[in-house]
Amino acid sequence: MKRGEKILFVIIALVVAGFMGRNLWRLNTIQEVDKGIPYFSTAPAALERAAMDVYREQNCKGCHSLWTVRDLIKFVPAPILDGIGSIRTEEWLYQYFSATKPQELLPSRLKKEYQMPSYAHLPEAQRRLLASYMASLKVQDWYLQETIKAEQEVLTGREYRP
Repeated sequence: MKRGEKILFVIIALVVAGFMGRNLWRLNTIQEVDKGIPYFSTAPAALERAAMDVYREQNCKGCHSLWTVRDLIKFVPAPILDGIGSIRTEEWLYQYFSATKPQELLPSRLKKEYQMPSYAHLPEAQRRLLASYMASLKVQDWYLQETIKAEQEVLTGREYRP
């Protein structure tokens, strides 16, 4: 090896050793606490099954995600439903599902084809079922502020400031 190659080899070895040392130090000194999954449901299994049947029949998954990662190919800027029960009551959700014009209850900046459709045509029992299940979808307190922020920014297009 020529002298220049040796110097370059030593510099590369020092850089690699430096990164390895930094990563080792970070592993030993930085303790990130895993807070766990922030979402949970308080719904009994029978309610969940019945509500998910309506959810699938109405193709809610076409716009909203629930317990899953969004499909980026079919992305529609609709709110994620995980934790919705921590920011909306069962009665509010029932009124929303029953409204002939849901945008009057919750204005939306989305294009007409992406706005929440009315479910007033559904039987009352199905609307109550959906409202009850959606109200059972909770989020841990430490994550609640992020959920509210995301919902408001998607719906209004403006930065959320509590």
